[in-house]
Amino acid sequence: MSVRIAAGRYKGQVVTTVSGPGYRPAMDKVRQALFSMLESRGAFGEEMRVLDLFAGSGSLGLEALSRGASEVWFVEHSQKAVRALRETLARLQVPKRQFRIVAGKVAPALRRPPDTPFDLVLVDPPYGHGLLMPVLEGLLDRAWLSGSGCIAAEVEAELTLDDLPGLTLEVNRTYGQTRIGVWKAQSRRPQSIPEPSTP
Repeated sequence: MSVRIAAGRYKGQVVTTVSGPGYRPAMDKVRQALFSMLESRGAFGEEMRVLDLFAGSGSLGLEALSRGASEVWFVEHSQKAVRALRETLARLQVPKRQFRIVAGKVAPALRRPPDTPFDLVLVDPPYGHGLLMPVLEGLLDRAWLSGSGCIAAEVEAELTLDDLPGLTLEVNRTYGQTRIGVWKAQSRRPQSIPEPSTP
């Protein structure tokens, strides 16, 4: 299956993919729909820092780079997928300052907070393994998401999505066998101090 970047600096360029159980590169129309929804809500724009979890061949993170993200971190445990991702990044001549590859599993990668939180987190876990909720909890517990950031997930269509503590579900749509969920971080407003009562 040929996967191409849909828009931006690298539009039309082929993403090197891998095949096998658990590999499911985001389909072109689903990626386009996702980024259109993010851009229309101000949840993605140029110079944003993006975290791509369960990156696989990196189609989502590469799309973000093509559309102007300042930096993308790719987290992927399969060495086969990591090699494919490195091949695509080298072929596109993406500057090294714009990406980081974390070759390992997602759960351990999220155990320590980052030096700087991310504006957008892309989550595309393998279907049927119940990985979404633990990942969302890890992102919030370790402050991986900025106070105004968003999380976008591609999961199986049968999965039920809802608001979570600290996150508001803004998008919940299905595209064939895929459901897209987009959560926005709830702004943390300081509690107002009540005025002293007058006698």
